[in-house]
Amino acid sequence: MKLRHLVLAASAAVLSLGLTAAPQIGAPAPDFTVVDSKGSSHSLRDFAGKTVVLEWTNHDCPFVKKHYQGNMQALQQEMTAQDVVWLSVISSAPGKQGHVSPSEADDLTASRNAAPTAVVFDESGVVGQAYAAKTTPHMYVIDKAGVLQYMGGIDSIPSTKVDDIAKATPLFANAAKAVLAGATPDPAISKPYGCSVKY
Repeated sequence: MKLRHLVLAASAAVLSLGLTAAPQIGAPAPDFTVVDSKGSSHSLRDFAGKTVVLEWTNHDCPFVKKHYQGNMQALQQEMTAQDVVWLSVISSAPGKQGHVSPSEADDLTASRNAAPTAVVFDESGVVGQAYAAKTTPHMYVIDKAGVLQYMGGIDSIPSTKVDDIAKATPLFANAAKAVLAGATPDPAISKPYGCSVKY
């Protein structure tokens, strides 16, 4: 009987690890502290008064590669030019696809002419799980008050074909522009597509 209780307790403990509450649109975005590729620490609360974009990424993912043929860089440049903080988040665990060292992350940024505010690391997966990040890419927009306003896909066509970008509805870009204009994104939630985050 004691063994059965121990097994049940252990099972409940394991299950509870996967029951992180999903973030809610219109509610404060989960705070976090991460270190970037330069060794600097960033917390969400540090960016109070600024719009923040979180982009979950994995350079080995074909869906990410699709958007890094120019689309993601253009979005990064457009947003950061408007004082948006853009954090590219790598949640790939050590030994998993997409995991890179800080110097490798910097090399990728340079070679792709990427323009995020910073590339940050979430090797433990704590931040990704707090945001229920499922795919790379998976996009989030947080307004100047720290409220989550959008989470979901970068666009409406779940493919790896670069040609589809021009045909797709730019869901993330539309949402980000709405937030910058002081409006509510519609839709505020969409289905993300891409490779699974390699926790």
